[in-house]
Amino acid sequence: MTAMTTGNSSRADANRRRILDVALAELLRDPDASMDQIARAAGVVRRTVYGHFPSREALISTLTDEAVQALTEADSGARAGVTDAAEALARSVLAMWAAADRYRLLVALAQRTVTVQGIRERLAPLREDKVRLLQRCLDEGVFSSPLPAPALAYAQEQMMFGVMEAVNDGLIPAEEAGRAATLTLLTASGMPAAEAGDLVASVSAKP
Repeated sequence: MTAMTTGNSSRADANRRRILDVALAELLRDPDASMDQIARAAGVVRRTVYGHFPSREALISTLTDEAVQALTEADSGARAGVTDAAEALARSVLAMWAAADRYRLLVALAQRTVTVQGIRERLAPLREDKVRLLQRCLDEGVFSSPLPAPALAYAQEQMMFGVMEAVNDGLIPAEEAGRAATLTLLTASGMPAAEAGDLVASVSAKP
């Protein structure tokens, strides 16, 4: 590969990254932002945006993929080296919320553009890990839910989306939502409220 080809490729990659970053910022500011608006904000012509993303739906789909990747990395990083199942779950939810907060408006967009089923398919590997963790919590008596672990994982996933929508609608401050979401998931799974509160306080205090 020649130096010129390498340089062109690098510029194309940089343009693509800039378009994605600007698109996320614009869509967070204005969920109805058009491709023209995104192109102007990125300082490129519309043809450049369409050269990387053939449609607005394709652009949002790519941003959704990045959001899922961020959630997956947050989850695995939070649980690394943690042997207690309940603590691992609490750490996971808090960490994923910190990552998900940046994308919470994008979730609403994705539900219209990518479809809820599309989001569920993207989250499948993450959900499989969560099912195993929830099963441990149920087996150890930490949770007492009438739902089996796979169904409980779905219910928790939807509760996370619900809290994101509540933040979007101004019903709860974003800075309080991560802790509130974690407490909600733990208590909805059958953990006594006092125990859930102590666990979240303990996890939040640890580095």
